[in-house]
Amino acid sequence: MDSVYVISTDKARLDIPTIHQFLSQEAYWSLNIPIEIVQRSIDNSLCFGIYQADNQVGFARVVTDTATFGYLADVFILPEHRGKGLSKQLIAYIMAYPALQGLRRILLVTRDAHGLYEQFGFKPIDNPENTMTTKTFTAY
Repeated sequence: MDSVYVISTDKARLDIPTIHQFLSQEAYWSLNIPIEIVQRSIDNSLCFGIYQADNQVGFARVVTDTATFGYLADVFILPEHRGKGLSKQLIAYIMAYPALQGLRRILLVTRDAHGLYEQFGFKPIDNPENTMTTKTFTAY
C-alpha cells in the first residue's frame, strides 16, 4: 500500500457527506438517495469506515441482529484509492469482526463484485426459489 489505512467502527469518525456523495452520485444501487435515508441507514447498522489519515476513503455497513443474520451493504472504496487491496482488507476485517462471528447467514447483493466476495466464502444462494423479496420503489 502507498499509505497507511485504518479501519474503524467508530460512527463519530464517519464522513456523512462523503458517504452520501458516493452513494447518491456514483453507486448504481442507490443513485439519488436522500441524505436523511443514508443517515438513518448508518444509525441502524454496524458501520465500517476505512481512512487514510483523517480522510474517509471507503465504507461498508452490516444490518444485523448480531446473533443469527447479517446483510452486507453499501460497500465502496473511493475511485482514487482503488487498486490497493483496500476492498479485500475491508471485507476481511468485516468477516473477522467479533460481533459478526457465529451468524447463520450473511447476505449481500452485487451486480459486479462477485470475484471479491467469493474470496470470503460468498456464493450464489442455494435454492433461490426459497428466497423472496419485496421492492416498494425503484428510485429515490
